[in-house]
Amino acid sequence: MTIDTVDAAAAGTWQLGDRTVNRIGFGAMRLTANADGSPSDRERAVTVLRRAVELGVNHIDTAAFYFSPLRSANELINRALSPYPEDLTIVTKVGPGKDPSGRWLPMARPDQLRGQVEENLRQLGRDHLDVVNLRVYGPEPLAEHFGALAELRDAGLIRHLGVSAVTPGQVAEARAIAPVVCVQNSWSLGYRRSNDALIRDCAAHGTAFVPFFALATSGREAGASGEEHDEVRAVAREHGVTPAQVRLAWTLHQGPNVLAIPGTGNPAHLEENVAAGALRLTDDDLSRLAAVHETA
Repeated sequence: MTIDTVDAAAAGTWQLGDRTVNRIGFGAMRLTANADGSPSDRERAVTVLRRAVELGVNHIDTAAFYFSPLRSANELINRALSPYPEDLTIVTKVGPGKDPSGRWLPMARPDQLRGQVEENLRQLGRDHLDVVNLRVYGPEPLAEHFGALAELRDAGLIRHLGVSAVTPGQVAEARAIAPVVCVQNSWSLGYRRSNDALIRDCAAHGTAFVPFFALATSGREAGASGEEHDEVRAVAREHGVTPAQVRLAWTLHQGPNVLAIPGTGNPAHLEENVAAGALRLTDDDLSRLAAVHETA
């Protein structure tokens, strides 16, 4: 597998409503700060975004609350990619918020969601948003919040709706109000197996399942920073790739409706992530990795 010839299209495509996206996308959260919390380099982040599009990435996940003291993910996306390619789908999320100092605010009220949507529009320089996910915290009913977003969709500010950090019951509740094109939950190989059934449910409904923290190891939500499982390392060695690439490839093998949005501010890591979309695991690989997943 040669990274220079890899295109995100090698992972195949899925429909987010009327938008066709390559199944390997890009998450913008890590663009705003380095691992130690210091501000990221603006030009390097812009370079990563432009390189992602060059490599065929046409699905970028972001949020207005992805910012650090000196960087905003939406501002970086706007600077790097505007005027936007016709085939680029930008997915954002609303619900949570941060004050200017970066402290988390309580979940927005339904009547505050329009302001959050408009802030994303302003930062991105768009007159509509392709997909907006309602990010939920806790098991509370989401009907009032999702209904408010459905009204904004009817008004033309949003094209499609999704949900994030939700239970199966909340997904069903949202579907009763408006079409749900994607479900975005924390999940990876050996992590949050409780979402396995939800992935199957999404497949049955033609809904994309878009895991975040797909590279989580024993470091969990810190990303691919923990101790890696020996079997994952062994599969990686056999294919001449990295364990992170094996994890991404395994994610994509879980069903045609499963997408991946790995994030990075490192150009080399970006190319490795996109290259993972071309990695074809064998039945034996998948059996070995399934055992890792089931026993984690």
